[in-house]
Amino acid sequence: MSTRTFRITVRGEFDGLDAGQRAELLARAAEHDMLRAAFTPEGNLSYDVAARPAFTFRFLDSGEAEEDILEATERAEEAARAWLAERGYGYKHLRSQAEDLSQAALGKRQRRAARNQG
Repeated sequence: MSTRTFRITVRGEFDGLDAGQRAELLARAAEHDMLRAAFTPEGNLSYDVAARPAFTFRFLDSGEAEEDILEATERAEEAARAWLAERGYGYKHLRSQAEDLSQAALGKRQRRAARNQG
């Protein structure tokens, strides 16, 4: 059985931040800019708290079966909650979306390469 790669996106909104927490997020905003966003095993956080309270974590995980995506999603959500809890950041509207890359549609170049290999 081959390994499947999962991309999990966990979104939410910061909630009830005090002035110190907001200042801390603003001070570290460059590290969490959307332009640096990537899917990583440990999770990558992006936000622009100056514009709106929304945040996005991006996780990369894997499994052997299609149903492993459910456990991967649970791990990603728990990791996001833990990161927020460690820092005392309140949040709301936490939701996630997962994609099994083995099921993703091929792009035009990938289809052409697959045809040329056959």
